[in-house]
Amino acid sequence: MSDSDDEQRYEPGAGPEAGAEGGQRFGEYVLVRVRDHVAELVLDRPRAMNAVSSAMARSLADACAALADDPGVRVVVLTSTHDRAFCVGADLKERNSLTDAELVRQRPTARAAYTGVLDLPMPAVAAVHGFALGGGYELALACDVIVGDASTVVGLPEVSVGVIPGGGGTQLLPRRVGAARAAELIFTARRVEAPEARELGLVDLLAEGDARTEALALAARIAANSPVGLRAAKRALRLGQGVDLRAGLEVEDAAWRAVAFSGDRGEGVAAFNEKRSPRWPGE
Repeated sequence: MSDSDDEQRYEPGAGPEAGAEGGQRFGEYVLVRVRDHVAELVLDRPRAMNAVSSAMARSLADACAALADDPGVRVVVLTSTHDRAFCVGADLKERNSLTDAELVRQRPTARAAYTGVLDLPMPAVAAVHGFALGGGYELALACDVIVGDASTVVGLPEVSVGVIPGGGGTQLLPRRVGAARAAELIFTARRVEAPEARELGLVDLLAEGDARTEALALAARIAANSPVGLRAAKRALRLGQGVDLRAGLEVEDAAWRAVAFSGDRGEGVAAFNEKRSPRWPGE
């Protein structure tokens, strides 16, 4: 990936259609733009407030798979083109048209979208502007850091329509805010506005301006660091969750060994001693 300041067209391989927006489309509803090692993964179904249809889920999974395999991408920022919504969750109009058998067949497609975001090997930041409800908030929960702004409203309202969170919400939310708080939020299906969301830890940062600008600035700061180190640190953080301290330290040691003899480590030490910015080889 070029270090040019110009926005780069993303070309992970055959299949997705190149868009005119300076990026690459994955189907109709997902766009990827890459600049300076930061990939913006854009939810672009504004007419439906980014409700996740089967087609959109497939595209999101494909985009995540391409990003995961790109060594030039150091950070992913998940954003939205809608001015009032990040994502309002599953496409309930589509769900209403499915038979029980079709819903069973559709389930792996839906899961692949959420696990695609969750399994990104590099740091991922969600820029939550407006509504992030149900599966929309679960996409944010699958990221490492959630940035909101004054417009942000989050919640997992699934029990109010007779289902449960199915994109990881029952597992990711307790890890973020604790079991009792997660239970209260899921059982009541209530929506939480920006100030309380920040207080409860449902979002990590509240931007003074818009969430996208703040999230991209944060991603740029992250992307200045070693890509090998970033991926290893994320792996240690994720694999260490839920294990006892001794096991967690073993997880950390394995991640340390993966980077200790890398080209990035050598360049980082040399750059520090030579008082210059590092030129990361990414290996």
